Amino acid sequence: MVLTTQEKRTLIEQYRRNDKDSGGTEVQVAILTHEVRALTEHLKRHRKDFHTQRGLLKKVGRRNRLLGYLRRTEPTRYLELIEKLGLRR
Repeated sequence: MVLTTQEKRTLIEQYRRNDKDSGGTEVQVAILTHEVRALTEHLKRHRKDFHTQRGLLKKVGRRNRLLGYLRRTEPTRYLELIEKLGLRR
């Protein structure tokens, strides 16, 4: 469930725009998406874990705000990212 350093490094390398980009919008959304999927799997097994549910909702909200920013500023990058991550919009 926890994002390991190697997994995070892989996500950064996969979604960064240039060599020095380690925290751009695409990278943040990719990391949040990975965490959201892991928390969703956890909540399927532990339905009454309300603390985790709150954390999941906070991460989903943060991801939605980042995606909204990307959609307003760079619509083509937004479309590429949601297609690459397999998100619905």
